Amino acid sequence: MDNKTSPDRLRVGIVLHDISLGGTERIALRLANHWAGQGAAVTVFCGAREGALSALLGPRLHVVEAAGPIRRGPGSRARLARAAVRYFHRWPVDVCFIPGNFHWPVVPALAQLPPDKRPLIVAQVSAALDKPQRGFLRQALFNLRMRHLLRNVDGLVCLSRRACEQANHILGRNIAITIPLPALDDDVADPVPVAPNCRTFVAAGRLVREKGFDTLIDAFAQLDDPQARLVIIGTGPEEDNLRQRISRHGLLERISLPGFVPGIRPWLDQARAFVLSSHYEGFPAVLIEALAAGRQTIATRCSHAVEELSSSGQIGRVVPIDDPAAMAKALRSVLESAPAEPSLLAATVAGYCIGPIARGYLQVFDRWRKTGHGNRIAPVLYLTRRPTLSPSPPRLHHSVPDLDAESVQREFGALHVDEGHLARR
Repeated sequence: MDNKTSPDRLRVGIVLHDISLGGTERIALRLANHWAGQGAAVTVFCGAREGALSALLGPRLHVVEAAGPIRRGPGSRARLARAAVRYFHRWPVDVCFIPGNFHWPVVPALAQLPPDKRPLIVAQVSAALDKPQRGFLRQALFNLRMRHLLRNVDGLVCLSRRACEQANHILGRNIAITIPLPALDDDVADPVPVAPNCRTFVAAGRLVREKGFDTLIDAFAQLDDPQARLVIIGTGPEEDNLRQRISRHGLLERISLPGFVPGIRPWLDQARAFVLSSHYEGFPAVLIEALAAGRQTIATRCSHAVEELSSSGQIGRVVPIDDPAAMAKALRSVLESAPAEPSLLAATVAGYCIGPIARGYLQVFDRWRKTGHGNRIAPVLYLTRRPTLSPSPPRLHHSVPDLDAESVQREFGALHVDEGHLARR
């Protein structure tokens, strides 16, 4: 693919450490393919091109690997940042998209590019900004680090209104907007009915401690139902420990770990409900996939998105984190109740299809490119109750009106973007 493009064609760069099996990387590559399909010139700059998601590198993408591949390790993100700066200095883009919290360390280096080479820098918030497990001191350090890394970012995309409020609060300026997570394909299959007498629960994720699969196994062991089954999809360093735990409970015939699968939809179609047992999440795409498949959910309070997506007991049950007894009660409740209508569950997440969202991103990029988004955003003074976060950023002395929904609609048309917390000078 030639780096030269017409002057009117939006040039978008994306920086990824590698093409590893992660939700942030998957979403970024799917967006990249849609942006390219919608006419943008998209360059994916990666430290290492290898990874489980390499099949998502579509033919319209210009993929560049750093000279001398940069693999994850101590200092690797600093090396990735330097390599990205060298590349985009030579081959400038209009907008550089930084997907997810993990890649934030790239932002300060890109911001130092000369004005005629510096792109509009748009970062994404992909993981929770506040975690109860951090405590006050660690949360304070996280906030300081976030302010430092994103001090020169031009725009920030969050996946929920709550995260948008938190980000603006931590950064001390109204620079974040909300764009839904593009978790679904435009041609997502219609949901199928739950099979009669189906008593199978499905969970999915990387097999690491923070996913809480040990708690889920302990909860499942409390079910007095020999017909119930649990499938935990994924791979990771905790696999052996989880298998040992299953064995100690005597559940080898009822709990299975099939490993990596390219997609969980076939498993959801055979399930009664989906379970998310994580200690913390950003915006769990897997919950959206489960609802799109017409399956009820059981989820811990690991993300503000859980409450948004589980608006009633018919949609899903919400339980405390790391509480086997509460999880077991929720599992039992699902098995004792009639399944919800699959088409109604799928309708609750119809707004998470990637096509319209990808177009929305491009509209926002183009608008920000023309207006210099970061330069026109004023600091905000919270005159009402602040979001619950600690510690608070320095008190600011400017107040500005919020954009209302009508202003957003006028500025961005039919785009499903929540920019209600943006404030202009």
